Amino acid sequence: MVTLELPGMALRDKTVLLIIGGGIAAYKALDLIRRLRERAVRVRPVMTEAAHQFVTPLSVATLAEHKVFSELFDLKDEAEIGHIRLSREADLIIVAPASANLLARMAHGLADDLASAVLLAADKPILVAPAMNWRMWQHPATRRNLAQLEADGVHVVGPGEGAMACNEWGPGRMAEPAEIIEAAERILNLAPDAAASLAGRHVLVTAGPTFEPIDPVRYIGNRSSGKQGYAIAAAAARLGARVTLIAGPGSLPDPPRVHVIHVETAQSMLDAVEAALPADVAVFAAAVADWRIAEAARDKIKKGATHPAPSLSLVENPDILKTIASRKSGRPALVIGFAAETEQVISHAEEKRLRKGCDWIVANDVSPETGVMGGDRNTVHLITAEGIESWPDLPKEEVAMRLMRLAAAHLAGRPSTTPKAAE
Repeated sequence: MVTLELPGMALRDKTVLLIIGGGIAAYKALDLIRRLRERAVRVRPVMTEAAHQFVTPLSVATLAEHKVFSELFDLKDEAEIGHIRLSREADLIIVAPASANLLARMAHGLADDLASAVLLAADKPILVAPAMNWRMWQHPATRRNLAQLEADGVHVVGPGEGAMACNEWGPGRMAEPAEIIEAAERILNLAPDAAASLAGRHVLVTAGPTFEPIDPVRYIGNRSSGKQGYAIAAAAARLGARVTLIAGPGSLPDPPRVHVIHVETAQSMLDAVEAALPADVAVFAAAVADWRIAEAARDKIKKGATHPAPSLSLVENPDILKTIASRKSGRPALVIGFAAETEQVISHAEEKRLRKGCDWIVANDVSPETGVMGGDRNTVHLITAEGIESWPDLPKEEVAMRLMRLAAAHLAGRPSTTPKAAE
């Protein structure tokens, strides 16, 4: 098995000057700091005056393990380090969140506070992660400012599209910390080598639950949020793959650069999977219902004294993973299943890999106390014919990126089995 280090570990021992702008997305900067520190990155935080309204200097300093700089005319700070040294001693400057106001001031070369003075004095790469209301993002002034910054050599990551704090929907969500870290790697020429690329490949992913109808308003389902499958689809897209995501019911926004097909039942998911083939990699992360009602009621089932509780007759749903893994022709080169267990996690997963005929199984413990089902983190074991690789507790985005990088390394040097992926 090819073993790759945690995404972002290439940044070890680098110094990042993190400028936190004002905006509700500033809370993500705390997670970004934590993830950078996990990778042994030195973080020097600068907060704008507006940023203080959303996160506290104490929180930032505690996570960064370094004092926060905020005032341009602080005699003590200027005597000890100064705004010129702040920028010169960093390997990279990250602005997250970069508000519309901060982008405008950068574009016009203003230097009336510490953050803008540091940026104007910088001789190191600058990465901005914009975050704002979608109308502000699409305003001609913002577009002009961004174009000017890009012409000046400033790097941009995001924004994404989705629900916003103002109860609106659209582009303007700050990029996730994992995306910012990947962008930092690329800027510093520390990105993984070509073996970790999925360019020219087609990756098929299933995610989320399936809902099996009892009647027009009731169904059999499960607690899967789809977060891990969506993260895998997004990671594959970031590595250059053409991605098809077959998603069960849920509330997650569609990942960028991913073709998403929404389904409800196990049978409709299988139909969509087969229609999406061929694929180089197929990842079956969906929590598919094992059974369905033999005959769903056409009308809503009533309850009450004259309507006793119904007896439900169940039949097995199609086994999507086994169906695809056992195909005689058109089988993906790499078939990856998931085993969500509550006890004997590894032994049950090993047996499942053999029974289903898939190449790899990603096993995890979904007992209620783990918080995995519906949560943002996961602890998994990757089981292959070569052995078992246990990973530490990680954000689901990083589990996804590690898995897709391993898939890319596994396929490296092999021709694509999907002609469409090479178009």
